[in-house]
Amino acid sequence: MRPCFRRWALNRCSCANNIHPPMNPRAINERVVTDRIEAELAALESCAQLRHLETPGGIDLSSNDYLGLATDPRMKQAILQAVNSAPRIASTGSRLLSGHDEAWTALETEFATWVGAESALYFTSGYAANVGLLSAILRTEDVVFSDSANHASLIDGMRVAKCKRVVFPHLDLNFLEDELRRNPSAAGARVIVVESIFSMEGDRAPLAELIELAERYGAELIVDEAHAIGVCGPAGGGCVAQAGLSGRVLATVYTCGKALAAAGAFVCGSGKLREFLINRARTFIFNTALPPYFAAQVAAGMRLAAAADAERAQLAESAAFLRNELRQNGFDTAGSDSQIVPVILGANETAVKFAAQLQSRGFGIRAIRPPTVPPGTARLRLSLTAKISRDTLADLVRAMVDARIQNSPERSISAPR
Repeated sequence: MRPCFRRWALNRCSCANNIHPPMNPRAINERVVTDRIEAELAALESCAQLRHLETPGGIDLSSNDYLGLATDPRMKQAILQAVNSAPRIASTGSRLLSGHDEAWTALETEFATWVGAESALYFTSGYAANVGLLSAILRTEDVVFSDSANHASLIDGMRVAKCKRVVFPHLDLNFLEDELRRNPSAAGARVIVVESIFSMEGDRAPLAELIELAERYGAELIVDEAHAIGVCGPAGGGCVAQAGLSGRVLATVYTCGKALAAAGAFVCGSGKLREFLINRARTFIFNTALPPYFAAQVAAGMRLAAAADAERAQLAESAAFLRNELRQNGFDTAGSDSQIVPVILGANETAVKFAAQLQSRGFGIRAIRPPTVPPGTARLRLSLTAKISRDTLADLVRAMVDARIQNSPERSISAPR
């Protein structure tokens, strides 16, 4: 019997005796993955962590459009002019291949000047900037000291680098100093990574103290300025510029998709750092560039933000008013001292119910739950813009008090920490 005929005969015989032939391994694998997906979705739903895509409605208090530039007609006009004058509407490739345009070089030079840095390199997102920066500069023999409240993009960049990670409690500089003493890392570098304004806590890193610690123990400092650019510092140039530390930090990352009403991010630092990232940052090298006309949108956002002193002042006043009103009414706003005002509610279900009740009152607010924040600290993240009036904020506080009563009159919400 020929081998191919013998295999056919054996399979036929097995079926005849109700013994089924082995299932296709690919089909088995597909079923396992499908079952796993369904189980994880069910688990998320059971603990009030299942998320859905929704178009924002009502008064938007989840937006990072801090200066209100996303609806500014000057932004739209700048984009229309750039599109009309652009030689092409697609980049056609990465910047190292066909996608580079001198508009990006000019923008990077202008941005570096604005924030007081030697040079800048543009990435297509803040996530790409953080992952590209950290995975390029860190080695397995290095030690990175990361604040526990750091954004996921910073955490993922460290993971890709496969270096040793020391996570210190949020803004606990005593703990950080102890770890710097315990982790000399003679074979490699030591790098401290923080955000200047933390995205979920709304508080600020003490940059002057951090740079002093870094220099005392021979470490470098990297600062993510995503929620500070356009909002803090001289002409909105960020917290690093405000502290006069631009020449002393290893790198800063500035996101354009928040106060600048654009997209992408800049990594700023020395000219050598820029050259190194062009050659080593995989999220830059292998990423298709944005079209050249988009540089005009980033530039417009940057220039409008630099001139928005009145909006910055309005934003700071509104945030101070809201924090004070919430705290006086017994809500926990953590250590916020910025335009990001968290309201810590604890349980996932409580945060979801609060968000739903506030949405019914016309406020566009989302519940923030693990893994975005630590378990037991589910919250509402109130993100203010310069266009929200004090009267609206007063209405919001009243709605918060009403939601607490409706949610559970017998269950107290955390008092101020």
